[in-house]
Amino acid sequence: MSPLILKGVRPYGEGDPVDVLIRDGVIAQIGIVEEDAEVVDGNGAVLLPGFVDLHTHLREPGREDTETIATGSAAAALGGYTAVFAMANTDPVADNAVVVGHVARRGREVGLVDVHPVGAVTVGLEGVKLAELGTMAKAGVRVFSDDGHCVHDPLIMRRALEYSKALDVVVAQHAEEPRLTVGAQAHEGEQASRLGLQGWPAAAEESIVARDCLLALHAGARLHVCHVSTTGTADVLKWAKARGTQVSAEVTPHHLLLTDERLETYDPVNKVNPPLRTAQDVRKLREALAEGVIDCVATDHAPHAVQDKDCEWSAARPGMLGLQTALSIVVEAMVKTGLLDWRGVARVMSERPAEIAGLPDQGRPIEVGEPANLTLVDPDATWTVRGAQFASIAANTPFEGMELPGAVVATLLRGRVTAVGGRIPA
Repeated sequence: MSPLILKGVRPYGEGDPVDVLIRDGVIAQIGIVEEDAEVVDGNGAVLLPGFVDLHTHLREPGREDTETIATGSAAAALGGYTAVFAMANTDPVADNAVVVGHVARRGREVGLVDVHPVGAVTVGLEGVKLAELGTMAKAGVRVFSDDGHCVHDPLIMRRALEYSKALDVVVAQHAEEPRLTVGAQAHEGEQASRLGLQGWPAAAEESIVARDCLLALHAGARLHVCHVSTTGTADVLKWAKARGTQVSAEVTPHHLLLTDERLETYDPVNKVNPPLRTAQDVRKLREALAEGVIDCVATDHAPHAVQDKDCEWSAARPGMLGLQTALSIVVEAMVKTGLLDWRGVARVMSERPAEIAGLPDQGRPIEVGEPANLTLVDPDATWTVRGAQFASIAANTPFEGMELPGAVVATLLRGRVTAVGGRIPA
């Protein structure tokens, strides 16, 4: 691999622009670099560790009509990501070493981001019998989740946490008590009542998070809470962490920006699980992320076919695209509001997710000798969202037509440019 110079960049957005020399996949020099090498002109852009997404739906195998590992990896690279975790709700379900091995192999073949398969907690995501956690862990799986389904049986969840401690892996829970959400279509509150949509109570999420935090504490295991969406959940997490529970949590970009007021038009592009909540919840989630009560941002990138979204609200499938808009939403919700600086962005989009998942070469400091998994961001750019122009096969974005701040200039995976100027290099 030829040497590469990132010319005139500002690590973490701090200080005067410097040059960064990358050789053999690692950062070789920071300062004024005079060497014959390929150059990427940063023009004062912010240099950050490459982003890590703990929650991505790549749909392969089974729903390649909506996304593939190749198209999802391209979307991730264009969004500044160098590693993603592919959720297990594929067809067949990633509940055994064969399927997770296929996902990992396809990720390596595409080579745009590190694709880490998430293993299912239970066979077929049915919540009845534990999946082959041990054999999947031997195959390299570090995170297990039935995302899309809650592991609602407390005995099954307890056993999963006990096994996870022995295997030194993480169980990520989709917190939704299913008996409280039967037929639910929107956040339970004034908006749902006015629109005639069956309510989805906040307690459905909060009760499972509280239960699982207690189970994790008693098991001495690591728990990760997916897509936190309510004020009460943030309060439970703060309480659990104060007690010494090994719990981490993520929030999606859309839950940091959008509210249930979006449901006014009944447009299913706004249907997501968990549902969009209130403005009060959005404020609380932003504060909890800034304080570290919520550890990181994860996209819950969920591509869907046109027929699964272009239909009546009750029949539509929940989910939104997220990989190519995540950085800009974080800038809008957290940076422009003064809740995070660029080091904070690095913490919630790279460092903490890499730490939670146990990735030794991701989320590393921008220092000499460290792996060159990097993202270059233009903080002054603005762009208009056009889902049809995304790398994903699907186009179900709630941000269509919205002007957003901040843009990814380039993404580097171990020193190799995987995205630059809004395109994937040939």
